[in-house]
Amino acid sequence: MSSTAEPQEQMESAFAAEENQSFEAPDAIGRRTSLWGDAWRLLRKNPLFMVSALLLIIIVAMAIVPQLFAMLSSAQDCAAASSNTGAYCWRDPVYSELGRSAEGPSALHWFGFDVQGRDMFTRVIYGARNSISIGLTTTFGLFLVALILGALAGYFGGWLDALIARIADTFFAIPTTLAGIAFLNLLPNRGVIEVSAVLIAFGWPGMMRIVRSSVVGEREREYVQAAKALGSGPVRIITRHILPNSLAPVVVYATLMVGSMIGAEATLSYLGVGLQLPTISWGLMVSEAQKRLLQAPHLLFFPGTFISVTVFSFILMGDALRDALDPRLR
Repeated sequence: MSSTAEPQEQMESAFAAEENQSFEAPDAIGRRTSLWGDAWRLLRKNPLFMVSALLLIIIVAMAIVPQLFAMLSSAQDCAAASSNTGAYCWRDPVYSELGRSAEGPSALHWFGFDVQGRDMFTRVIYGARNSISIGLTTTFGLFLVALILGALAGYFGGWLDALIARIADTFFAIPTTLAGIAFLNLLPNRGVIEVSAVLIAFGWPGMMRIVRSSVVGEREREYVQAAKALGSGPVRIITRHILPNSLAPVVVYATLMVGSMIGAEATLSYLGVGLQLPTISWGLMVSEAQKRLLQAPHLLFFPGTFISVTVFSFILMGDALRDALDPRLR
């Protein structure tokens, strides 16, 4: 009896161990095969992503709380000591001394002065808000329009797909910069909302095509057919099943678009059809600098550098996200 009992006990213990293993395995496998979890683990090890994320955190912080960064401009050499701004008048982006017009960088004023004698360091800090606002607002608007139209076209297909595709082709044939020049010239006031609206109106077709392609690739998958068999409606299938599995390429493209939209705003402002004074933005600073480029190159260098660094950071982040979210590139 003892000899038969021992093998039986061994088999029972082995079966219990196997049960424990099979119970733990799905959790381990789920962690390994989670797209976003895998992507985050890869991104944390990517130095380019970490550098770009750090730069963007600093730039976004500048846009949110410029006063905090303007405190670095603590030079107390104001001509009007009795000014309402007090001894630290250079922390005010509109305070000016015409006698210091286009004065170059110095130990007290790192970025020098603009043509109206305002501290360029403070102006560049405050200019981040409008430039970043246009980039993020425009990209968010593009994302919403592309998500709705791309999901409808990709899921339903047929005449609706053809109609949306033809409309997209019409807008895609018009260069965004040319459309901005034409339409913004007609507006009496050009602020963040107006510039963003024009960029959204003519910039959505590219992102919409990416959403449509992703939805078309997912709509015939087994989990979608199962959801249909269980009686789920189109809205639930699109929002709960298809879109969450189609967002990876769209997120990458949207990250790249933020930088592109900041560059587009700078281009339109340089051409004189973007934001209007007294608004402070990097694009407007570059536009003002063109009149004295040879005499005072610092007027172009500092805002231009911040535009380049911001756009480059978003491009680096987009490339890192693409590598992390695309299994074929791992």
